Amino acid sequence: MFKIGDMRGFIASSIGVTCAAALALPLTPPAAATVARPSAEVLVPGSTQSLPLAPLNRAVGGSAEQGLSRGDVHRFSMLGVVWDDPDTHLDGRVEVRVRAAASGTWSGWQDVETHYGDDGADPDAAERAAGRVRGATAPLWVGESDGVQVRVRSERTRAAAPGAAAALPSGLRLELVDPGAAGTATAGATAAGNGPRAARFGAETPEAVASAAANADLAPLGALEIPELDRARTEQELYALRGAEPAGRQSGKPRIGPRPRIVTRRGWGADEKLREKKFVYTRKVKAAFVHHTATGNGYRCSQAPSVIRGIYRYHVKSMGWRDIGYNFLVDKCGRIYEGRAGGVAKAVLGAHTLGFNTDSMGVAVIGTFGSSRPPTASVTAVARLTAWKLGIYGANPRGKTYLKSGGGNLYRKGKNVRLNVISGHRDGFSTACPGWQLYRKLGTARSNAARYQGR
Repeated sequence: MFKIGDMRGFIASSIGVTCAAALALPLTPPAAATVARPSAEVLVPGSTQSLPLAPLNRAVGGSAEQGLSRGDVHRFSMLGVVWDDPDTHLDGRVEVRVRAAASGTWSGWQDVETHYGDDGADPDAAERAAGRVRGATAPLWVGESDGVQVRVRSERTRAAAPGAAAALPSGLRLELVDPGAAGTATAGATAAGNGPRAARFGAETPEAVASAAANADLAPLGALEIPELDRARTEQELYALRGAEPAGRQSGKPRIGPRPRIVTRRGWGADEKLREKKFVYTRKVKAAFVHHTATGNGYRCSQAPSVIRGIYRYHVKSMGWRDIGYNFLVDKCGRIYEGRAGGVAKAVLGAHTLGFNTDSMGVAVIGTFGSSRPPTASVTAVARLTAWKLGIYGANPRGKTYLKSGGGNLYRKGKNVRLNVISGHRDGFSTACPGWQLYRKLGTARSNAARYQGR
């Protein structure tokens, strides 16, 4: 068992904003012409506004309702709702509408996914027990906006006592995330562009150097991407990663897929000062859990680095995690991105499948796939990534494996559970993730990943 080092003091990143008193949320947004705009037009890149919700006067049928309406916020592109206790569920509905910064028009009401507690560190992990983790909805990508309305309404559960009023978690706050503009972020980085960037890397922070150095066996320090390799070069690299090539290759050719192109954390513009300094590793990678981010599908591929920076900031600053939870992310165009820091070829301990983070990796497809079909490019990227990463550790994508549960709502702590080597999030925890339409494509991903491995 790997032990997580003592976590740094939580860095307060939120822009403190207070609400004067309880308010009633209007059914129509304030007129754009009368809205007070922020006085400063130049925004600080990468920030979080944290707004406490207040009781509303519209609660009916014994439900509780909180919300707010603000037309004077700094620009943001992602939002979510957090609360104090990560073990408390939000049984209810969260709806938001936003004002587009460019046009001043308001969107219709959108639902925010409330069941997000099934992601995260295992119950006994130091990351979970640090006392800074919060409950949260999924983050929602809304595009650049400067006005917001939110309403949160509780719903009575079957377990509630008859006649008992439905309650909401304490400490509800709306988090408005500006992912910032990162000069190094690019969805189209090329290997040829790595050299000049690496040459200028000497002035980077120690955290950025450490993050890049974790991939030093695969790419130059400061590279925006780890380039793809053909099968022969991938096999040669695998021998190097293992420390030595078997004498005469008596063991036969390794079963590993060609290494895919991976955009590094530097490539998508991670602010390495946000995360915990230390990297945490597990023993090996026996399984891959596939997720969707539940952030919605309304992003362009060129915006994927911004979406990832938003998720990263939300996980760390709003939810209190040590780093982004997923080990890898995949966008709708099939581009693969490094997630949690520590090295893409290494067994980095993530926070993606509560109860099954040890000896596994989490791959999140950016989007929401309950009713929307995932792009073929995304499913193919999942297959290519898992064929390579699982191949490093000798795992068969079409096979089964055993993982020991760290505790959850499907399996008790300590139970050895037989799972597909490529599983959906719902296989380890009772959840809708990764959405039915993506989940039903995992058979295709398994078959293709095995084929890429030459099986």
